[in-house]
Amino acid sequence: MQIFTNILLGFLIICAIAASLSKNLLNTILIFMSYSLVMSIIWILLESPDLAITEAAVGAGVTSVLFFVTLKKIRAMVKTEQEKGEEKHE
Repeated sequence: MQIFTNILLGFLIICAIAASLSKNLLNTILIFMSYSLVMSIIWILLESPDLAITEAAVGAGVTSVLFFVTLKKIRAMVKTEQEKGEEKHE
């Protein structure tokens, strides 16, 4: 069981570094979701089911949905600005 916990902790460190260094926002959100899910598994291993449920619901669920909506809004604004720029060139 200790080996499994150490593997999860290593994965958390890798996720944190990868999320910090990632250039693609979509990849960063997906890495953040996996970080939250692994963290909820660790909370279960630490016998804290209430924290695990909260981490899974808020960290991997609600926050990720808000990030996806924000990413969609940002890309929608950038797309409309690009379309306006293309219309000026025509």
